[in-house]
Amino acid sequence: MKSIKPPFDRQGSSNMLESVRTTGGQSQRLTDTVKPVDDDDSSSSSSSRRWCCSSRRRSFLFVLVFSGVVFIIYYTNIMGMAMDWNPDWWLQHPANSTTHRWLVPSETLNMDEALAEMLNSSITTTSRTSATTSTVNSNSNSNNNNSSSSSSSSSVSVTVPAETNQSNNDSVPTTPPPYVSPGPYLVEYPYQYHFIMNEPQKCAEQKPFVVLMVPVAPQNRADRDVVRKTWGSESVVLDKVVTVIFQLGLYTGEGGEQLREQLLQESKEHRDLIQSDFVDCYKNLTIKTMVMMEWLDAYCSNASYAMKIDSDMFLNVPRLVTMLSNAPKSNYMTGLVANGGQVLRDPNSKWFLPHEVFPRSYYPRYALGLGYVLTLDLPKKLLEGAKHVKAVYIEDVYLGLCMEHLGINPTDPPDWNYFHVFAVPYNRCTFSKIVATTTFADADRVAMWADFTKPGPYC
Repeated sequence: MKSIKPPFDRQGSSNMLESVRTTGGQSQRLTDTVKPVDDDDSSSSSSSRRWCCSSRRRSFLFVLVFSGVVFIIYYTNIMGMAMDWNPDWWLQHPANSTTHRWLVPSETLNMDEALAEMLNSSITTTSRTSATTSTVNSNSNSNNNNSSSSSSSSSVSVTVPAETNQSNNDSVPTTPPPYVSPGPYLVEYPYQYHFIMNEPQKCAEQKPFVVLMVPVAPQNRADRDVVRKTWGSESVVLDKVVTVIFQLGLYTGEGGEQLREQLLQESKEHRDLIQSDFVDCYKNLTIKTMVMMEWLDAYCSNASYAMKIDSDMFLNVPRLVTMLSNAPKSNYMTGLVANGGQVLRDPNSKWFLPHEVFPRSYYPRYALGLGYVLTLDLPKKLLEGAKHVKAVYIEDVYLGLCMEHLGINPTDPPDWNYFHVFAVPYNRCTFSKIVATTTFADADRVAMWADFTKPGPYC
């Protein structure tokens, strides 16, 4: 067979092929296809065909994979993968925003634009209706918290529908919105709650020195009446005005409609009830406490002090007023202060907190929730701090976390004997030296109060 003279020098080509060998297996196969001039033509042709077939298959696979990637990118809403859908986020980043328009197919974009427009229209209508029915004065808006953590600089105003005023409480809607719990150890706060029963002028009219805030279940009329007959009846003590407010949430059990009518009648009779649209239960005590702060900030900031106290407590009001007469006027919270309390990880404990909800091993300093006192500059600050502190359902601990965020320490009381978390057997002399204590479940608190307030020396 006639030889074909190669168009390049054999020695030069040999050196070039040797250098290419080091680049990998594919280059090795390529060198094998370059034969000396005396190799068989059929062998060279067969190797070329195999190389071409292999190249075509790889090219086809590359085109197929590339087409699949383009298809997925085009027909998938990437923003939907990265962000949980919620109205607040879409209102802040509408579907026509240039930040993500290019990521969304045109069909999805049109649908999202219509949805955002509908949400805007709905919220605008609701806001106008709320503003029309509000009875709050222009200076009584409170700096509550938005449920979106990304808008921590904005505030939420406490609104009171006009139909909840004392003059026409009967017109209050009786069907609360359905409630869905976020879980046993999670708290929906910050969030926008509303007062459906209110006393917005109470503090403006009475100008109290100290406001006694008493959280109580809506169905617990008996405890409210006991408080009204005992320490809640002390309206002026040592020339200082004392005001009592009972704070309620929503009752969701049987007989709710009948209870609602009874509460309206009780409110007309005593004018000391406020009620908000959260479910009144133990796991929502943090919500109840923060709504109490909202009310104090909105309607009672002119008072000097407030005391949160449970309805089953005994309160020595004269001793309280005496203690506060010499207390600081700002950044002040006192009570039975716990320091270095250990977080309970036992699931059977009433105060169990899972590690994933609260990873720290110890709580900060906090005043126990049975009864604590604070100056009225603190509610606004605590509400602001709550925007930056993850809520836990143990309400007094949560206040301690907010105080820690603010850099303010709860203060120990002037006397270690002022506050008692464990019930103290009644003794007229002993009770005269304390501010507040829990009582035994079977104690006759009305009889105790009658004996405590009778004329004569205590000891």
